[in-house]
Amino acid sequence: MNRRRAIQFFLLACSTPAAAQRNVRRVAWFGAGRPGAPEPFLDALRLGLRDKGWVEGKDLEIAQFLTEGSPDDSAFLARQVIASNPEVIVVYGRDVPILHRAKPQQPVVFAFSGNPVDAKVVESFAHPGGNFTGMSFMSLELVGKRIEVLREIVPQIRRIAVLARPEHAGEHRERAASEAAAARLGIPVAYVPVQSAEGIDGALRAVATTKSDALVVFPDGVMLGHGARIAKFALEERLPAISGWDRFADSGFLATYGPNLRISYRRLGHYVDRVLRGAKPSELPVEFPQAVEMVLNLRTAKALGIAIPPSLLQRADRVID
Repeated sequence: MNRRRAIQFFLLACSTPAAAQRNVRRVAWFGAGRPGAPEPFLDALRLGLRDKGWVEGKDLEIAQFLTEGSPDDSAFLARQVIASNPEVIVVYGRDVPILHRAKPQQPVVFAFSGNPVDAKVVESFAHPGGNFTGMSFMSLELVGKRIEVLREIVPQIRRIAVLARPEHAGEHRERAASEAAAARLGIPVAYVPVQSAEGIDGALRAVATTKSDALVVFPDGVMLGHGARIAKFALEERLPAISGWDRFADSGFLATYGPNLRISYRRLGHYVDRVLRGAKPSELPVEFPQAVEMVLNLRTAKALGIAIPPSLLQRADRVID
């Protein structure tokens, strides 16, 4: 999104009739997206707010600020979000630390794939200590489960390649948990870092040299944005691939195991409700996801010549035929 477009969208977001109504509470939604495109996570937040009795268009207004471009454009739009002076800002993805660096004074509720303590967004999970709180999707307990699921699908795995971005806050914790889980199963790990989105292809070429027979991809926005490219590579190299969010399976990964993002974003409505009713973010501990899901892609399994065990199919929350 260029700056002119960002300004136009900022003016659009701030000029709705409801903004002039004194009894309408104003919330800003800030993160990656395109105007007019489906917004499943925003829809989930709306459901969460509806659960708490808020009715959009009656006593609640949600203004959207969507980023499509570089971090510089996101930083520019973050300042516009702050200037619009909502009562609560909801931010997600890579824009969480970007907004934090812009130093908003308003309460902020976030959904973050990384570790918010390592990103210096909060002081601790139990005591955020500032005006930011929300949910972190980096639950280290789930990391080992992914490798166990992968091993259950493909018992003969001899080496796992791990594709990850070192700059993703908390990535070193996720790497350590992955290596420990693999070690318990007697599986060596080949760690392949991705330094930037532009480095995806080079990292995939590096994976191909590791002589691995399975692939674990740490979930974050950059990896998800290249999910189809990574899935195509994994299929070409005959690598069963797993990650943490269901959209990776939709992109062609063999499996995913991790937080149910729609339920998690619905949970953000609880935070926004608490803040609108007077709670301080510093008093609301950061949560991990409360709902976990496993998604299996049978089309990919067939292409790889893999028969997924019936017991695993029965445990799956969703199966892609």
